[in-house]
Amino acid sequence: PPPDWVDGFLARRLDQVSELGKILDPVADRLAITAAVIGGWIAGVLPWPVALLLIVREVVVTLGAAYLAARGGARLDVRWAGKAATWAVYGSVASFYVYAGTDHAAWLWIAWIYAVPGLVLYYAVAVQYFGDARTILAGPPEVSSG
Repeated sequence: PPPDWVDGFLARRLDQVSELGKILDPVADRLAITAAVIGGWIAGVLPWPVALLLIVREVVVTLGAAYLAARGGARLDVRWAGKAATWAVYGSVASFYVYAGTDHAAWLWIAWIYAVPGLVLYYAVAVQYFGDARTILAGPPEVSSG
């Protein structure tokens, strides 16, 4: 399959961006990484701390997004740091898989080099998203008339 960014690039370039696509793209991303993580955890490809941290973060962020949507909140804008964290996490998961298939120690090092900062950034961005959601749910600031 093409890299994750290709569909968004093409949608913008061809003026085919839709609200449904803006919703479905991150859902598809979450499903893909969740399937890779759960499958990798079950197969012993991913170390359990990495898998557990990824799954917990995905569940918490998904529940937060569902709560925001149920309360009529707007969709959160994706942050650049979120894209970087996702890239690092995807690189880590893929590297653990390559290591499992090749047993070359370099892949294990690469996997951890991506995993540690990727997870830290992944959680930091989740905190920022929850701040964004709180701001949205609080509504616009009241303007004083005096």
